[in-house]
Amino acid sequence: MKDRINKLWNSFTNYEKIWFFSVIILTIIVAILFPSTIDDLQINPLIIISLYIADVFTNALCELLISKQSKWNFIVSLLVEIIEITTCIVIGARFATVAITLFFWIPIDIISFINWHKHVDDNDDNLTEVRQLKGWVKILIIIGIIIWTIGVGELLLTIDVDSLLEAGSLEEKIVCYLDAMSSAVAVCNGVFIFLRYKEQWFAWYINTFLEIVINILLGQWILLVLKAAYLSNTTYGYIKWTKYIKNKDND
Repeated sequence: MKDRINKLWNSFTNYEKIWFFSVIILTIIVAILFPSTIDDLQINPLIIISLYIADVFTNALCELLISKQSKWNFIVSLLVEIIEITTCIVIGARFATVAITLFFWIPIDIISFINWHKHVDDNDDNLTEVRQLKGWVKILIIIGIIIWTIGVGELLLTIDVDSLLEAGSLEEKIVCYLDAMSSAVAVCNGVFIFLRYKEQWFAWYINTFLEIVINILLGQWILLVLKAAYLSNTTYGYIKWTKYIKNKDND
């Protein structure tokens, strides 16, 4: 076990180690300075804070493993899904995200792990071969996202639950539509990851910005640390994947 831990630790670069622990430390600091309170729902703030910190920890690790083209990111992602479903149910919001997570992300994580396992790099068994999307498929994807956003957004507005947002308020409408769009982009992201396309990083950029707006509207300040980490790691991952694909094409 000690050898496995050492091997795992040594597989990360100094930059990756510093990035990961910086995210965790900053999250704890924000949690202390800006504790989450949801008195209207009569829920212990410590429960929400604990869920948020767990969400940041697992998500940060998962994103780092994806940038490293490691199939083990999908195993960590399963834990992420459980935490995020629990959080959404507790705060009574983002039910599009719950549905997508339950019926899409969990299954896609499992089959993606199997698929990535079948496409190990010839020179490094810690890496998975990745590629890039070509053709007019991108236009169809954008059209699909727009249709999904309108349809699911309208559906979410009909759901009446005890949540952080006032029913019928502008904030509720914005969050519902953003949640719908975020879920659509997340599906694209999941499919791209399954197929090992580097365009998943573009989808992740878009999804991250949508999540930032939602987190602000819901007062989820702790999660903004995670979104800032997403932006930096997405850039890092995109560069690594692009470099890998370019080197493969030149072989």
